[in-house]
Amino acid sequence: MKLNFKLFKIVLLATAVAVAAGCEKKWDESQWPEIPQRPDPIPNTGNYSFSGGTISNEVLNNYLSRAITMQEFLCGPEGTNDGEYGTEDDERMLLNIGAKFIGRAIFVWNHEDFFLNDAWLANAKAKIERMHEKDPEMMFQGGMFETVSTKVNDIPVPDWVFTAFGKTPEERNFSFDSIRDEGGTFLNQWGEGTCVPDMSREEAQMWFYYMGVKYMEIGIEALHCGQVMLMSSMGDSENGYSGFRNLMDKLREAAKTKALHGTIIFDGHLTNGGIVVDGQHLFDFTSFPLRVKEVSGEPLKGELKKGFNDCIIGYTQAGMTPSGWYTDRLPYILEFDNFGTGEPGDSNLSDAFIWGYDEISWFSQLSDEEEREWVKYAVDYLYRIDPVGYIEMPGLRVSVGGKDRFYRCNTQSDACPTGRSLEETIKSLWN
Repeated sequence: MKLNFKLFKIVLLATAVAVAAGCEKKWDESQWPEIPQRPDPIPNTGNYSFSGGTISNEVLNNYLSRAITMQEFLCGPEGTNDGEYGTEDDERMLLNIGAKFIGRAIFVWNHEDFFLNDAWLANAKAKIERMHEKDPEMMFQGGMFETVSTKVNDIPVPDWVFTAFGKTPEERNFSFDSIRDEGGTFLNQWGEGTCVPDMSREEAQMWFYYMGVKYMEIGIEALHCGQVMLMSSMGDSENGYSGFRNLMDKLREAAKTKALHGTIIFDGHLTNGGIVVDGQHLFDFTSFPLRVKEVSGEPLKGELKKGFNDCIIGYTQAGMTPSGWYTDRLPYILEFDNFGTGEPGDSNLSDAFIWGYDEISWFSQLSDEEEREWVKYAVDYLYRIDPVGYIEMPGLRVSVGGKDRFYRCNTQSDACPTGRSLEETIKSLWN
């Protein structure tokens, strides 16, 4: 997302309020038993078959083991949140490395008006179809994030949304005031005329349902729900996450006829390693920032460390998954997150920044060789420490404060002059 230092202060405020609301927490290592012996990681069997509303443990792990962030890859110049979009060289790169899970490929961040632009969705659908002609096993992820703006007031509510919620269709648009918290919590959170949607309110669920179905209609088969704990903090978590459960139940039902394989899978940034209600996981897997820890006294050097800050390495929960299989540990991916910059070069071992940068901006400060070595190290670390965790590779990502505004892993060439040449490293690690 597009963030500067001013907006970063807003993000800090959100985090502070979330802490006060009990949405974020530091891990207490004593509360979590150590894995007595690291089992062998789940191997990638090459099976990517799923259908009928479910996905097996084997297939889900296969997809997550080939995950890459490709921010707005499905977008074009007709609609982009941050000014970048997928190119022909990005398509070449994804096919070359054998990527299967294409993360954050399309979303809106206070640009609800994109849904009124037929070309935005039509071009995304065409690109998915083009990629599927070459690799039909690719899964594309859409984002439904923790922000809504007053632009939602311009979007008509289709009859099928009313019907899905058992309501009589009427002619009206979505209502920003009915999506936000009635008491004003998180109002103007991401700028004037924005809010964190209150998922305990039916209108918020209806809006997210609308987005989810529109994404499925173009070929999206995975939905990332952003900061779930923030959206649940205004009453939904206290009520057993009934709002999120209602939303996901309806979207899973819609997927049976709307999604390519009759299945939609969900994840979110879940600080508690999953949401389990009565033994049932709400989400199919979880995702979280890497939470790279600074190596004190060695500028720009960073490491992964189980138990650092609110890192989820080793800490996802047990339960029955939405697909009906039990897991001792919910699978997860770690992504190179972006959330703005603090004071570049500063060292603070207690915050989420690495030497004053967010994760992707920090990563882009490294030399090409240092990047390659660090990714190898990170993959090896998870291999040794936690068998259900995977590194979501940095493919295309906004890099606030980085060497270039947009990080690309592509091999540097005339077609991609700003490429960081991480492409072949990713390919070799996956193979």
